[in-house]
Amino acid sequence: MPGSPYTDLDRPPLSAARLRRALVAPHGPWRRLDLRAETGSTNADAGEAARLGEPEGLVVVAERQTAGRGRRGRAWQSPPRAGIAASVLLRPGEADDDRGWPPAPAAGYGWLPLLAGVALVEAVARLAELDAALKWPNDLLIGDAKCAGILAEAMPGPSPDRPPAIVLGIGLNVTLRAEELPANPTGLPATSLQLAGATATDRDPLLRALLRSLADWYDRWRSAGGDAVAAGLRDAYLAACATVGRRVRVLIPGGEELTGTATGVDADGRLVVDTPAGPRSLAAGDVLHLR
Repeated sequence: MPGSPYTDLDRPPLSAARLRRALVAPHGPWRRLDLRAETGSTNADAGEAARLGEPEGLVVVAERQTAGRGRRGRAWQSPPRAGIAASVLLRPGEADDDRGWPPAPAAGYGWLPLLAGVALVEAVARLAELDAALKWPNDLLIGDAKCAGILAEAMPGPSPDRPPAIVLGIGLNVTLRAEELPANPTGLPATSLQLAGATATDRDPLLRALLRSLADWYDRWRSAGGDAVAAGLRDAYLAACATVGRRVRVLIPGGEELTGTATGVDADGRLVVDTPAGPRSLAAGDVLHLR
């Protein structure tokens, strides 16, 4: 049947009902899940919900994105049902008395994309049985190829006195074939779980594992008052990060470029680079691993 989601048997559609039973309260950690056959951008959808006052805990998933975005407005696109495109709406600046969460300080929000990266590495290792690593701040690598990207965006609340929401978007290449891989303007080749030899490429359990791990790490981080060290998040990130210990070239927003050795990640999630002019702590930048 033309246009049927079952015409490509390697790429079956997700089931909203099954995902909700597994992931949405009272049986799961999320408050609401919205599965869309097609959308422009899951981050844009979650961001619009934030502007309208949507509470924390929304998950937006799309079978196909037509205007997915990475950092600096870069396009992130994939054939229908060939990957995972998901965004979650978080409100870390608001207390949650039921869960015992105090407001997290805004200075720690830089940890949220790193937290998503740790959850993604865990899901890929557990389900796909692949060794994956993170390139600070937002790429998942298998070998030297990019398999996923993470985009965190702050969204204003519906009123000036409400703290901004954070939308975390994750795009993971699952069954893309070689001829379908996107061109990557950062210079990294792209790959997919299937091309990398994953033992499992079923998106349903992959998405469940990712969202459960993300919720678990977010709970740890919130319960620790947004302290990544106390939550164990900093140690987990450093264990998965391929950037620390490498010589790197970093293009900083505004056009500055620096070269040095990445020596760590500080308490606010910033990359620490030892340069000829001394150590620098970077909150944002495009990182190239040098050999």
